[in-house]
Formats: sequence, C-alpha cells, structure tokens
Amino acid sequence: MTLHLLKLCVGADSVESLQAWVDFRLDEKRMAGEPLEQLHTTRMVPTRKDELLDGGSLYWVIKGRIQVRQHLIDIRPFKDEAGIKRCDLVLEPRLILTQYQPKRPFQGWRYLKAEDAPADIRGVAASAEMPDGMRQELSELCLI
Repeated sequence: MTLHLLKLCVGADSVESLQAWVDFRLDEKRMAGEPLEQLHTTRMVPTRKDELLDGGSLYWVIKGRIQVRQHLIDIRPFKDEAGIKRCDLVLEPRLILTQYQPKRPFQGWRYLKAEDAPADIRGVAASAEMPDGMRQELSELCLI
C-alpha cells in the first residue's frame, strides 16, 4: 500500500522558488561532477520505507497549504560526521502541482495516507507558466 510523506517547505515562499532552488542545487552538482540527484536530508528515518517507496511522494506545504509533490526514489539512512543518525530522501527533481489543501504548521515530517493526499492538477492548469497568485485565485474559485 502506497504511503506518502508530508513536510513543511522552509525557505521557499512559492512553488516557483522551490523549483528555482532545486534547479540551482542540481546545477551545483553538475558543475562539481557529482551525481545528479536531489537529496533532502532529515533527522528522522522513516520506518515504513517499503510503503513509501511503493509509489510514494513527498508533499510540500508552502505558506500553509499543500501545493506540490515530488516522487520518492530512495531513502538512505546514514550517520553524519558527529555520529548522529540522519536520512537522505532521494527525490525526483520534477515538481508535480497538486490541488491546494490547508495544513497547520508542524515539526519534522508526517506520514500521509494515499486517500488523504490532494489530487494532482493536470492539463492546462498545471502549466509551469501559471503564476502562483493566479493558481491560488483559481483554486479559491473552485476552478482548479
């Protein structure tokens, strides 16, 4: 059974700024000759790895709303230089817009059941050209 992760997107104030950050980090890796994979490091290691890697995604909460997701490719536990357990979430760099879903602040990440996850936005409304403000207004009018 597929399971997802939910996480606050700290530092990004829009889907566009998250995409710019992902692109920037991949460019840095390309120039450094490192493998081109997007990693997001967390302190806690998910215990339900098999369910998460069975088609799961990381859903990002931006400005109090779930807005976008990224497919989870792998989960890699490790210990940092200080011997503290950490975990790299390996994500597909492509962002998939979702319907807005309000979410209150929380710390760390949470599991998100597949039936509770917001649907993807498909078609013309999912165009990368649509500004976040326009997308928000259309969502509030129940047009997307």
